[in-house]
Amino acid sequence: MAGFPQVCFIRNTVSNPNIIVGDYTYYDDPEDSEGFERNVLYHFPFVGDRLVIGKFCAIARGVQFIMNGANHRMSGISTYPFEIFGNGWEAVAPADGELLHKGDTVIGNDVWIGYESLVMPGVHIGNGAIVAARSVVVSDVPAYAIVGGNPARVIRERFPRDVAARLESIAWWDWPIDKVTQHLQVIVSGDVDALEACARS
Repeated sequence: MAGFPQVCFIRNTVSNPNIIVGDYTYYDDPEDSEGFERNVLYHFPFVGDRLVIGKFCAIARGVQFIMNGANHRMSGISTYPFEIFGNGWEAVAPADGELLHKGDTVIGNDVWIGYESLVMPGVHIGNGAIVAARSVVVSDVPAYAIVGGNPARVIRERFPRDVAARLESIAWWDWPIDKVTQHLQVIVSGDVDALEACARS
């Protein structure tokens, strides 16, 4: 990418069919921005969960996504995964549905995930949210909220709830790219009324 060689639009590099990435979402890593998939951990095909990331997201270096394949059985005395080593131990393999499965991990549009944050399985992060650096996101994040910490908690809302709802209904990220380009000054401003006017034009 011109001027920022450490940044890569990752939709162009992801090959796993269970990782879905929207247009213009980038990963920033001076060592290997094209190797984003290495940060999606325990994502085994037999589990079937998906990582879905919206459009225009900014994902900082070292952000990792833990997927459902990391979960161990917790219903017995031991959580050790004996079955993966064979030699008769596969006889204690968990039955279908016995392992915790929290569903797909879904990141909305225009989300900024800060340096070395960790997103746990099944979390949904709303449109326009910001995740502070080195946060551990263990539960859903509302649209246009700023979260941080371990576990991540809401630090503040970027906009009042009614304004956030208006922004979600405008959904500028779904506009044709020519329209986005035409109205960039308004998109980066704080003028929601003006953005609504652009949406109607």
